[in-house]
Amino acid sequence: SQCIIPTGYMESALSYSTIEDLQLLAWDNAPKYCVQLSFPGGTVLLQASNSYLRDQWFHSLQWKKKIYKYRKVLNNPSRWDVVLKEIRALVDMALTSPLQDESIHQAPLHIISTLLAENTKLSSQDHENIIVAIAPLLENNHPPPDLCEFFCKHCRQRPRSMVVIEVFTPVVQRILKHNMDFGKCPRLRLFTQEYILALNELNAGMEVVKKFVHSMHGPTGQCPHPRVLPNLVAVCLAAIYSCYEEFINSRDNSPSLKEIRNGCQQQNDRKPPMPLRLLPSPRRPSPASPAPSVVNSSEILVELERTGGRGGGGDSVPSLIDCLLVSPALSTLSIQLPAQADRVLGCFALILKMLSDYDDWRPALASLLQPIPFPKEELKYVIQRFAEDPRQEVHSCLLSVRSGKDGWFQLYSPGGVACDDDGELFASMVHILMGSCYKTKKFLLSLAENKLGPCMLLALRGNQTMVEILCLMLEYNIMENKDTQLQIISTLESTQTGLRMYEQLCDRQRELKELPTWLLTPSPASPQDADLARLLSSGSFGNLENLSLAFTNVTSACAEQLIKLPSLKQLNLWSTQFGDSGLRLLSEHLACLQVLNLCETPVTDAGLLALSCKCHTRAHVQTHTHTENKHIHTLKKNTYTHTHTWPHRNRDVT
Repeated sequence: SQCIIPTGYMESALSYSTIEDLQLLAWDNAPKYCVQLSFPGGTVLLQASNSYLRDQWFHSLQWKKKIYKYRKVLNNPSRWDVVLKEIRALVDMALTSPLQDESIHQAPLHIISTLLAENTKLSSQDHENIIVAIAPLLENNHPPPDLCEFFCKHCRQRPRSMVVIEVFTPVVQRILKHNMDFGKCPRLRLFTQEYILALNELNAGMEVVKKFVHSMHGPTGQCPHPRVLPNLVAVCLAAIYSCYEEFINSRDNSPSLKEIRNGCQQQNDRKPPMPLRLLPSPRRPSPASPAPSVVNSSEILVELERTGGRGGGGDSVPSLIDCLLVSPALSTLSIQLPAQADRVLGCFALILKMLSDYDDWRPALASLLQPIPFPKEELKYVIQRFAEDPRQEVHSCLLSVRSGKDGWFQLYSPGGVACDDDGELFASMVHILMGSCYKTKKFLLSLAENKLGPCMLLALRGNQTMVEILCLMLEYNIMENKDTQLQIISTLESTQTGLRMYEQLCDRQRELKELPTWLLTPSPASPQDADLARLLSSGSFGNLENLSLAFTNVTSACAEQLIKLPSLKQLNLWSTQFGDSGLRLLSEHLACLQVLNLCETPVTDAGLLALSCKCHTRAHVQTHTHTENKHIHTLKKNTYTHTHTWPHRNRDVT
């Protein structure tokens, strides 16, 4: 309110500006808890119920009286040396006030913002003096929008000024740490952009920016400020978008943010629209056809064509944002930018590159960049960092947000907009995805439907990951078309790596077909020693650790085959014809054996004595007494599994 509300005998309101004096009643026998206000022509006493409320009234009225005084003085400046002195006094008053309220610091900043907006012809030295004077107020308060505009102007005009480093640095750090929504105050984001660009203009350039980003993260491995990364990414993406803003808005004739700030919000105030049209790759024009009017055919693949309106089939022309985010039938897409816009784009793309070097920021950075893939050369390093990160929450963001929308995985695939390395980055993406939970038939089916050509091309170039992909497609029977299967086989046989892996695949398939029926049927026939010998000779079982031959007809003769398994740790011979001679052979050769089940076997005390002499240092053997045969048997589990480690996946045969 602008005045004191009348009560009691007061018939009219009294404005704060008319207060001449303000004091507390402190003499003897004075009324308790009273504040005395002196006006022209009289005095008013305000009595509170306690001393705390009285002090609140006193300091509030005192601050209100002084703020009106400074506002009046600074609204009509005559001498700038006096103005600067009053600004310093205003800042001191706000800092020393005992009142705890946001308006105590915001009101002086708004007064100074109005002063700067009404006096635009100040010298650079006056600007710096004012900024230094109000710096103490900015330590714990965001600058208002008009003051942000003034700061942006100073960063653009004097980027090498020491004020930018000494005064603006803590202000920007506070914005990045505490801002919750740039949408409510977009000029804070614009000021942060201009500050970073001013740092980039210094002699050290990006080294200074890198030190600033490191200071925002902190010296530890975990950043203590959760808002820094989202705010930095928002600043970078807004700056990158601003570089293409004029191109994008020229498509639909909508005013850009810059034009809105300048007051141009009507379409009739703008220039005629200049829609964008995609051009094919530059070719040498034939003599019969005139050359297209391209500004620079070696670099630009977008032509600006002036039209009389939005009609004439303009809706069918793709917009720039569609051209950037959707892979067209072109090998490359580049847009000529002004020199300043190109510097801005390079600066903030490099900041995103710096952010990707921090392990704790990488998961959140990947999720923030996932829905807005942008084919910029500097961002390739960021995507490589995502592709190298073993955490699923990071490399899973390489895929698109939803089906039907291109993501980083599609942009960097051979034939994509951003692919400039013959698919090496794409191959590394596939490698990390296949190494995690994406090694599924569904993922292979998506590759077969959309990226089979690039996979075969990279396999022809000897890429081992793509060779493995093609082998898995054959092994999982992904491709039902016989011609396509033959093409894949021909591709694999074209390189030494592919031929070797294809032969290994054929050997595995052949071994599966030749396995005995008692290993593949739920009710197996009882195998003999010859069956076991044929099985173990069909491949390499040197890493086999667990083998179950329970309830079979094997005898001690199978020990000749079992000793060929040096890594065997668990052997189940329950209810077999395995005897003492086989047990002696096992005790001499199987040094890693830990668990042996001899329940219901013809083993005698002599065989157990030979076993105990060899295995007295081994642990993990449980003894059970069999009352009829007086044998000692060991039993660890009720079920045993014969496990063989295959090159591509594990299979259990029981």
